[in-house]
Amino acid sequence: MFEKNLLLPYLLDIYGSLLSERKKELLDYYYGEDYSLSEISELTGISRQGVRDSIKKSEAELLGFEDKLRLFEKRKKAEALIDDARSLAEGNTALTAVLDALEE
Repeated sequence: MFEKNLLLPYLLDIYGSLLSERKKELLDYYYGEDYSLSEISELTGISRQGVRDSIKKSEAELLGFEDKLRLFEKRKKAEALIDDARSLAEGNTALTAVLDALEE
């Protein structure tokens, strides 16, 4: 068994549409549903080793997308800036509304 990278569900949310349907399905079973490799193998008819290999390749793809595009990193920075602005905007309902819209 290999260790789950806890960053991957976030990357799957951001970049999942860039993966094939099959890869998204396997990653969703593994990260979203927390199924074991054996359980995914039974559900999909792919060998356990095939499931593992596909998940590892898909993880590498997601990490490569993030390495190039940095969308997760930018999202985290934006969230931190919004939090900082929110603490400065106490009592300013108009600014709070703008920050709420940015978070959506």
